[in-house]
Amino acid sequence: MIGLIDLDTSHAQAWLPILRGLGYPVLAVLDSSRVYPCGYAQEFAKCNNIPHVFSSVEEMAQSPDVQIAIIHSCDWDMHVKHAAPFIAAGKAVLIDKPIVGRPADLQVLSQWARGGARIAGGSSLRYCDEINAYRASIAEKGSAQAIFAGCGLDEFNYGIHAYALACGVMGHGVQRVRHAGCVGKHQQVELHWNDGRRATLLIGSKVWLPFYATLVRSNSVEYVEVNIDTLYRRLLERTLPYLSGKVDQPPIPFDEWIEPELAALAALWSHQHDGALVELMDVLSRHDWTGYNGAAFASEYRAMKLGGEA
Repeated sequence: MIGLIDLDTSHAQAWLPILRGLGYPVLAVLDSSRVYPCGYAQEFAKCNNIPHVFSSVEEMAQSPDVQIAIIHSCDWDMHVKHAAPFIAAGKAVLIDKPIVGRPADLQVLSQWARGGARIAGGSSLRYCDEINAYRASIAEKGSAQAIFAGCGLDEFNYGIHAYALACGVMGHGVQRVRHAGCVGKHQQVELHWNDGRRATLLIGSKVWLPFYATLVRSNSVEYVEVNIDTLYRRLLERTLPYLSGKVDQPPIPFDEWIEPELAALAALWSHQHDGALVELMDVLSRHDWTGYNGAAFASEYRAMKLGGEA
């Protein structure tokens, strides 16, 4: 049923028992050797009882054993390229976070979605228990009028979780974004919704921090710290029924699904242009802009993971 593409991050291993427990067998694997050396896919498959190792995404996409591809590449610039053969074959794709890092790739995903392709994934924060609990409590406690949220490490690969948490709580409709400068190692980002609500994010601290948020509701203030133990399961529980064809509606509508990545791109553009207030739709139209460099991040990730040369 499922084929794994690239084993770069810990997600490939961590998701396996969840996938199997939910009734989705992992039957194939492929690794591009951007992080681990050649032969790692064979070793991974043997240790995890995965019967097929493929040498190309095109070959895997044509296999009758694979109906859903899960793309774990830490070079997010490869996500669309890896997904394309599966979309062409009429198969579903789960793209791990960050979904993509440049506007041109978002446009491709949009074309695929409009054409009926089944695509899902992204940050697990969009599906977390805390967001579900918040939504269930709106009638009693009021909706969030503003949010202060953040997480540690880098501005995009990990920072995307902060965008996802804010968008999950506040809902669809981010209109403008501004990079508001740095405090110590933290970058400050403002998200402006089209109805006047705002989020302030602190990201990229270079150290790990929990996923956190303070919500200012219409009649209360609430602090939230996300339980990381259930994140992966919630993402897979929400996305796989859609990707497998068991339900017809995506867990998150496409325009809402890509909003965290689009907001992060707007923040980067703002940072590069002296903190200008940037319209999300203006960023989406910048087809030639490289955005966040996935290859550069993959090189840094490899050096960090293996302690070797990039």
